[in-house]
Amino acid sequence: MKRILGMGSALVDILIRLGDDSPLEQLALPRGSMQLVDRERRDAVLAFFNNYQKSMAAGGSAANTVHGIGKLGGKAGFIGMIGEDELGRSFALDMENAGVAVTLFRSNTPTGCAISLISPDSERTFATYLGAASELELNGGRLPIAIGTADGGARTVKEVFGDYDILHLEGYLVFNQPLTESAIKLAKEAGLQVSLDLASYNVVEANIDFLRRIIREHVDIVFANEEEAKAFTDKSPGEALDEIAGMAEYAIVKIGARGSLIRHGDERATIGAIPVKPVDTTGAGDLYASGFLYGLAKGMPLQSCGELGALLAGKVIEVIGPKMTEAAWEVIRKKVTE
Repeated sequence: MKRILGMGSALVDILIRLGDDSPLEQLALPRGSMQLVDRERRDAVLAFFNNYQKSMAAGGSAANTVHGIGKLGGKAGFIGMIGEDELGRSFALDMENAGVAVTLFRSNTPTGCAISLISPDSERTFATYLGAASELELNGGRLPIAIGTADGGARTVKEVFGDYDILHLEGYLVFNQPLTESAIKLAKEAGLQVSLDLASYNVVEANIDFLRRIIREHVDIVFANEEEAKAFTDKSPGEALDEIAGMAEYAIVKIGARGSLIRHGDERATIGAIPVKPVDTTGAGDLYASGFLYGLAKGMPLQSCGELGALLAGKVIEVIGPKMTEAAWEVIRKKVTE
């Protein structure tokens, strides 16, 4: 089975359910977007929701994806950066408990957080304070580079990458273009396939030229939802799928309740969404990637990879936040082995 390494922002999700979307307007947070905020703005947003009920869970897009792969029983790892604080320690422990091998830089800057604002129709809007995660860097790609691990050891990036077959990156990482390009080039030098989730339509819009270049030159697997695919190609989902498939080996376009479209060369798959009662869409795209990449790593047919992605995405939107109960994972693992 192929081994999958995630790299991205090590964040803690702070989940807040909204009665309506008026707070988004008052805070100038575009519905459905991901906005980067500084520490002062983070504090202001949290103060605005001081009287709202909140819940917390380890998060970050790539971290959620490899966490899901670990829960499925796959071989997964994660590279990120945390603060020397309780949030950072809880993040590392949560990943390790899922069977994910964590390789973490440490910083005196607080661990980052993603304030996830959940609309009544389950759409989510993020105000993201990167904190320590913003300091992650690979020194321009020069080797060797020591990385402090959760257990206090140290390895080089080259050594860590050498343990894996696929590098999965979150689109949010492209706000740091030098880091993204360094990671991709190092992965390619180590013989890894590169997987990229486009993350958010505003991420795509802000980095369109860079994304087009790196996907065409280096990326093997691309995940996009309908809005992200539209921002990337200015085309409908089916046409966007074909354009992305002309750049990357695997193209996946998720179309919400209508399912997803997948293309690998001349092979196509149309995946339906499973019937669910949506509560919160946080983590749906991340867990779809978990299922698809796990299936790909196991050598499953393209249709089965997509169906496993759809199963995980459907199950996670029935709960608040990106983490399912162990009982839910038991049911999913049983279905995978049937």
